[in-house]
Amino acid sequence: MQRALAVFAALVVLVGGVPAGAAAQQSSDATVSFAAQPSGGSTVVVESVTLSEGGFVTIHDASVTEGNVLGSVVGTSAYLDAGTHENVTVHLDEPLTESGAFVAMPHLDTDGDRVYDFVADNGETDGPYTADGEPVVSQANVTVAATVSMSDQPTDGASVVVDRVELSEGGFVTVHDASVTEGAVFESIRGTSEYLAPGVHENVRVSLDAPVEEDATLVPMAHVDSDGDMEYTFPESEGETDGPYTVDGEAVVDTAEVTPSETANVTFAAQSTGGQSVVVDSAFLPEGGFVTVHDASVTEGAVFESIRGTSEYLAPGLHRDVRVSLDAPLNESATLVPMAHVDSDGNEEYTFPESQGEADGPYTADGEPVVAQADVTVSADVHMMPQASDGHSVVVDRVELSEGGFVTVHDASLFAGEVEGSILGTSEYLEPGVHENVTVTFDEPIRASQTLVPMAHMDTDGDEEYTFPEADGPYTADGEAVVDTARVSVNAVVTVSNQTTDGDAVTVDSVTLANGGFVTVHDASVTEGAVFDSVRGTSAYLAPGTHENVTVELSAPLEETTTIVPMAHVDTNGNEAYDFVTSEGEADGPYVARGGPVVATAEASLSGEMSGTGTEMGSGTEMEMTQTEMATDTSEMTDTEMTSETETNGGEATGTDGSTPGFGVAVAVVALLAAALLAVRRD
Repeated sequence: MQRALAVFAALVVLVGGVPAGAAAQQSSDATVSFAAQPSGGSTVVVESVTLSEGGFVTIHDASVTEGNVLGSVVGTSAYLDAGTHENVTVHLDEPLTESGAFVAMPHLDTDGDRVYDFVADNGETDGPYTADGEPVVSQANVTVAATVSMSDQPTDGASVVVDRVELSEGGFVTVHDASVTEGAVFESIRGTSEYLAPGVHENVRVSLDAPVEEDATLVPMAHVDSDGDMEYTFPESEGETDGPYTVDGEAVVDTAEVTPSETANVTFAAQSTGGQSVVVDSAFLPEGGFVTVHDASVTEGAVFESIRGTSEYLAPGLHRDVRVSLDAPLNESATLVPMAHVDSDGNEEYTFPESQGEADGPYTADGEPVVAQADVTVSADVHMMPQASDGHSVVVDRVELSEGGFVTVHDASLFAGEVEGSILGTSEYLEPGVHENVTVTFDEPIRASQTLVPMAHMDTDGDEEYTFPEADGPYTADGEAVVDTARVSVNAVVTVSNQTTDGDAVTVDSVTLANGGFVTVHDASVTEGAVFDSVRGTSAYLAPGTHENVTVELSAPLEETTTIVPMAHVDTNGNEAYDFVTSEGEADGPYVARGGPVVATAEASLSGEMSGTGTEMGSGTEMEMTQTEMATDTSEMTDTEMTSETETNGGEATGTDGSTPGFGVAVAVVALLAAALLAVRRD
């Protein structure tokens, strides 16, 4: 394990500076090993971490050596049980933009909730493991570039699948043959992917210009889009543009063995479903075709009657995670048999049944159809992608329910037995069937990046109201609740209530800022595109962590009851002065989540002025809608780390009607402000 004296010197400040309660709970029984590595900017890998009592491994940037204990945190692992863990992938809350030294540090879970609260709780909880009075750390250089991985696989000769590509600046993955190792830089190129945006991409199909005709070693290589045209011009420019990502002077590559094959293959695992679809783990179709799902009656000769559903046309080659929609929903658990079919008539339409088997028959091996078989439990299925959140809501990408119900989002304390205490929020009632982009608004905001657990629940009492635990228990499969897990990044949270003011100041209930910054109060004219003129006042600089009851003095006093829009801003230039307006948006731009700025809304009434009744703003439906309308890309708004959220975005959410005062304003704020800020930046 590496030790850096400079890091130690700064971290002594941490041990002495955090509240005594946190320091007293720290333990010396931990080790960590963190090696120099390339990164596509979205993740890093900790080689090994041992935790005597469980906890987390956190990645800090080099500013920790200058005493920036909380603001230096760039990512934290999911909760790790006591013991040794190897090759721990840590998802970063914001993509890295610069290479440098980073520090891996094991932390305890001092409050036992399996959520890393160290930053959000201002160092009060989840402090670091220590040895001889100093935090246990390992330091390594991380080169921001790219990573690529590809597994051994069969091929139809015309395409291959690269398992994972992570790019810091966007670009391509080019597949070379082994002659590249002998200096045949251009001649070795077999094929290149389409343009890939910055972030993480999985199962990237690469069509080969020069087919593979025999067993071969292939070399996937990550390339930069250096000229920014989203076209791969490396060969024709003779290497002048779109060259490879490099680390220590070497191209970022992997190797894989590929085997040309004419034998189809299908794999299929036991799974839970809402009855509408199933997922075939992999299908290798050397000539292209389809995967048809049969029920078990196919084994009794019911060739056509057993068909339950067929995939879309699949091009020749390997396919992973093929979702097959069923023609008629399954009503009870059953054994299903996916079968590989040829597109024998070449029309890319599945005509096996209507042709009575004359066309699009099954692939065969040794005279038998190529099939797989597994038991499918009719219950539910839920899927949620990693994403950024404003702390008030998340989007569950897909929910499939056999009998209708809800999707409830839990935090990770669920895995510690906190069934009810882990509940963050629940969707509206969902009819039987498939639902996409389901927004779940939290009862109370979360203030830390963490792993969340969406769980499918039944409507057992049929009232379309979520009444768990009295009723409405979870859907289960094999005795276990149907859940998914996803990493949710939370870098800023703002809450504000309706209030009465003399017009000279307003109070923001709470502000959590992962990297420090400001909270700026806008008036409702921001909905008309007045990005700068709507600014009424800004807080003093706020250090990383959580701040309660923040008073914002207004440089432009309120003269009538109005909607106020507090917005979280980053201190991008590090001078602890708010420069967003004076720099015309070039510095100190807003924190973003799901494509838009992190804001809240509330009604501010002048003292002695009549106003309508209202409820708290910023923690209910209005905040759900604030984030669901963030469809405008703000990646170019400011010089903050507002880069592509390819891996973390969960898609745009589907909104619901809101009746809370200020609801319409909240919607307009985000839609118009995001567009206005982008326009400012481009001007």
